[in-house]
Order: sequence, then C-alpha cells, then structure tokens
Amino acid sequence: MEITTQMIKDLRAATSAPMLDCRKALQEANGDFQKAVDWLREKGMATAAKRSDRVASNGIVEMYSHGGGRVGVMVEVNCETDFVARAEQFRNLAHEIALQIAASAPKYVTADEIPAAELEHESEIARARAIEEGKPEKMLSKIVEGRVEKYKDEVCLMRQTYIRDESLTIEKLVLQNVAAIGESVIVRRFQRWELGESANSND
Repeated sequence: MEITTQMIKDLRAATSAPMLDCRKALQEANGDFQKAVDWLREKGMATAAKRSDRVASNGIVEMYSHGGGRVGVMVEVNCETDFVARAEQFRNLAHEIALQIAASAPKYVTADEIPAAELEHESEIARARAIEEGKPEKMLSKIVEGRVEKYKDEVCLMRQTYIRDESLTIEKLVLQNVAAIGESVIVRRFQRWELGESANSND
C-alpha cells in the first residue's frame, strides 16, 4: 500500500512521533492507522497513545438535540484534569462526538462492547447472503469476515467515519485531540433517543 504524506501527517498529529518514525510505522503496518499507532507505542514513541493509558476522571456530559427535538443525545467524554474539561477545544470535541452520534446512530463505543451472540448472528447472515449470491465455498470465510468488520464500522462510534471529514474515523479524531490537548480523552458512554422509537430499540 502506498504511504501518502497525508497519512504520515495524520499519524504525527495523533502521536507526536517524528515524521520518519511515522513513515516507518505506516510501512510496517501496511498503511493500517491503528496498527501504526500500536507499533509506535511498542517503540515508546507515541506520546498521545501513551496518554490514553492514564486515568481520565474529569470531563463533560454533552447534551445535544437535533431536528427540532426529534433526536436527543447525551455523551460522557472524560479527560484527566478539570482545567482541560473547561477548555474550548475539549468541549468542541465533545460536541462533535454528540453530533456524530445524532447523525450516525452508533450502538456501541468500541467493538469490544458488541456481544458475541450479535457478532455470531451477523456472521450467519453474511454467510447466508454470500451463499445466496453464489460466492465460491473457499471464499466464504473471507467474505463473512469482511462483512462483519464492515458491520463493526457501522455500529461502533470509534470506528465510524467522521461526518465532517471522510478521511478520519472518530478514533483518529480523538487521537488528534489527545495529541493537541496533552491529556488522555475517553468517550465513556452515550445514549441516543429518537422520537417515536420503542424503549428497547437499542437492545
């Protein structure tokens, strides 16, 4: 995979690692952003990623109403200090995350939260669909894996494409802000309500 200057800049913004190390990390990770962050962490170069290990117990509960009150969002975003919690950049980030939740209706913060039974169900649907489409037997596992990963991208907030910039995921957006703010930032939990939906629609 070609490593572009923009990819290197994005990784540097997220980790504060030197440009050459960012290029090396992306080459080692074959262009995979998260794997590149992990590579830099392993080498002790990723200051932003390291900060994510620190305790984040301050922050804000951001509330957002959309469409004349048709959609409501409440999201808890944590940081390490009260000083940062009051900072405009941190509050703007929390607001952007609330907008994302309103627009894209994720079900989980990260893929780790998806129940195993739900992933199994999605795998079964993907396999049945692939068979229905006449895909070769030897390709089924790879196709199912790809479709399950796509499902995770849709339902997990951190894996969603940022509504204002298709080159970023929410995870990258948060990492960029971690690098700029200098503190760990964690999206702790959220709730999204839509007018007229049943109480157990997200269960």
